Amino acid sequence: MRIVHVLGTRPNFVKMALVIAAVATELPDAEQVVVHTGQHYDRMMSQIFFEELGVPEPDHMLEVGSGSHAQQTARVMERLEPLLVDSRPDLVVVPGDVNSTMAASLTAVKLGIPVAHLESGLRSFDRSMPEEVNRVLTDAISDHLYIHSEDARRNLSSEGIPDEKIHMVGNTMIDSLVALEDRFRALDACSGHGVNPGEYLLVTLHRPALVDGPLLFEAVEALERVATRMPVLFPVHPRTKARLAGREAAGPGLKLIDPVGYLEFLSLEADAGAVLTDSGGIQEETTYLGIPCFTLRANTERPVTIELGTNVLLGLDPARITGIPDLIAERSGDRPTPPPFWDGRAAYRIADHIAGLAP
Repeated sequence: MRIVHVLGTRPNFVKMALVIAAVATELPDAEQVVVHTGQHYDRMMSQIFFEELGVPEPDHMLEVGSGSHAQQTARVMERLEPLLVDSRPDLVVVPGDVNSTMAASLTAVKLGIPVAHLESGLRSFDRSMPEEVNRVLTDAISDHLYIHSEDARRNLSSEGIPDEKIHMVGNTMIDSLVALEDRFRALDACSGHGVNPGEYLLVTLHRPALVDGPLLFEAVEALERVATRMPVLFPVHPRTKARLAGREAAGPGLKLIDPVGYLEFLSLEADAGAVLTDSGGIQEETTYLGIPCFTLRANTERPVTIELGTNVLLGLDPARITGIPDLIAERSGDRPTPPPFWDGRAAYRIADHIAGLAP
């Protein structure tokens, strides 16, 4: 069996690392081909995952780089198609909801190659988000849809996806976290940044709705006010850093730092007093870790994190950031039980299913 995995962005590597390893164990004779589209080309946003997670070095680099949505999508399709024509895989696996995901799935389907979509069924119900369009289109044309929550099954069923295509496997992002927990908890990364465990707010912001306009500067001003009450540690995504060029943080409590490696970030996340984010994956990680999460978005495609009480949706309203210290104080100290199948075994469930597809 020949399997092509198409990865493009930082979360893709986290979601797929243990899947690739589990397939190698369950199907030792299978040929796995890793294609890196290069949608994230900054070393700290991609290469670090080959080093820290043990993802195999990619067999093919498409080097699509940045650009408009149309440009990225077109480059992935244009450069992936001849590779798939030459190799004729039995299955193409795509994770997540980025442009690489949708472009690779469409290219494969047009060639008659079955597609498996990891993290299917997530919906924000906001078609203004490029990721939402990518999710809906990829799910509509995929042959095997791997889900991690029951709300994802309901979403897919309401869109007419047959139940036999939907497979509850769990959360592979949590697999990576579980596999590395001993390592990242031993790092004590916060000490290297001059903050104490449980006392600081960790921040990650990168989505266009926030970063591409004045809301980013409003958010930084709000963080400066929060920093008068508790330390704020903000590893700045390259996209965000470009927008903030020349903007100095006011006051010593707000620390703007360069992006950090995956293990270091997990260490900072696990020791934080709380996390402010616009990332979907971090909503999931904080739910597993029991760390209060505040999401600076108008909606979330991870409603299970809201239902469990680990995540508070602030809306796309930077003014609400200033209330985070009070919201932290109001929260219960009880750590909720993670959702079913968020147990570190999702990759093996996927590998078992793929093994059943072998000719």
